[in-house]
Amino acid sequence: MRRAGSQTWLHHLSKAGKLCVPAINVNDSVTKQKFDNLYCCRESILDSLKKTADIMFGGKQVAVCGYGEVGKGCSAALKAMGSIVYVTEIDPICALQACMDGFRLAKLGDVVRQVDMVITCTGNKNVVVREHMDLMKNGCVVCNMGRSNTEIDVNSLRTPELVWQHVRAQVDHIIWPDGKRIVLLAEGRVLNLSSSTVPIYVLSITATTQALALIELFNAPEGRYKQDVYLLPKKLDEYVASLHLQTFDAHLTELTDEQAKYMGLSKYGPFKSSHYR
Repeated sequence: MRRAGSQTWLHHLSKAGKLCVPAINVNDSVTKQKFDNLYCCRESILDSLKKTADIMFGGKQVAVCGYGEVGKGCSAALKAMGSIVYVTEIDPICALQACMDGFRLAKLGDVVRQVDMVITCTGNKNVVVREHMDLMKNGCVVCNMGRSNTEIDVNSLRTPELVWQHVRAQVDHIIWPDGKRIVLLAEGRVLNLSSSTVPIYVLSITATTQALALIELFNAPEGRYKQDVYLLPKKLDEYVASLHLQTFDAHLTELTDEQAKYMGLSKYGPFKSSHYR
């Protein structure tokens, strides 16, 4: 199975012909993307910021870097609390979604002087670099909700002219020679994993997805999966979702035979194409 941090590594191994076993890409399953990345981050970003920075959100200007599922969750939560949210994006489709959702699309360099918070959600590296942090205003909060600890160039802050002041757990002030300081949370690591909790419901969905992926690989007939990276079959993705519907006392509508034939589907799914995300 593949978790978020190993995506690029496994795909690189596969392309180079060095992947020794089949791998199922669990992180890009629909249930994982929506619940762990979107819905969980929509709640945990507020909890994490309150626990660490103890700030009010109303009226604050925030730059959210990336508008994938994590960025969508963070942006929605902050907007609901009255923050003014700018979104940065490289993907025109995600960028258009951000605009249609009522966010201001901008380049980080154009807004970094005025924002009160910068939150990275891209899964990339060096999204926030020293040049950005040199321009930030006094008291700007910088944190990462994306992958690992690569998004904020923290190493560039470990220089003789800057003073690190450890305030409390997961909170450091980085002080410039002129007295300006930025507030760095969790030293650039994933904030909600460092400072908040992941609800049991979300863990259940993720763990179920991982377990079913392992069972699928173990039980698959020889030759079904080669030494490559695969998406979780949609039938299993939908099964994970159906198991967790019981929490809400929810009742699915069933297709009639006529409707299923008209749509070209099985009455029992999968209802989405294999590439749907």
